[in-house]
Amino acid sequence: MSEPDEDAPLFAIALAAELAGMHPQTLRQYDRIGLVVPGRTRGGSRRYSARDIERLREVARMSAEGVSLPAIARIIDLEDTVRRLRREVSELTSRVKTESEYRPSARVFAAGSTGAVVTLTSGRRVRRSTDVVVWRPLVDRGEDEG
Repeated sequence: MSEPDEDAPLFAIALAAELAGMHPQTLRQYDRIGLVVPGRTRGGSRRYSARDIERLREVARMSAEGVSLPAIARIIDLEDTVRRLRREVSELTSRVKTESEYRPSARVFAAGSTGAVVTLTSGRRVRRSTDVVVWRPLVDRGEDEG
């Protein structure tokens, strides 16, 4: 069974307001200023996701603590940026891991005479007059250095 989609726009404004403990007019105001922007139906009705409801609750909590709406908007923007960057780091880490498993013998890279990056495998020598070694990774974990 798959996990429910937290971003699926499911809740009409009245139900979303009730779930978030707010008045529907507050949700409309937050939408107008871009604080919490729900999805829309083809007819233009607002539809809030579970993630939107959580965000509304967080906005209410910060507002109750005296944080201004512009500051809340900035905090949300920064949190979204951090979430996006974490996702990118995870994807890049996965790609690097896959690449290192795919090319276990690729140990040295060099710049060829044309400027192209060349992968040098074990036993291939660098022609000193035309190639320059630009990177050599550390010994892989689990391998002996000798």
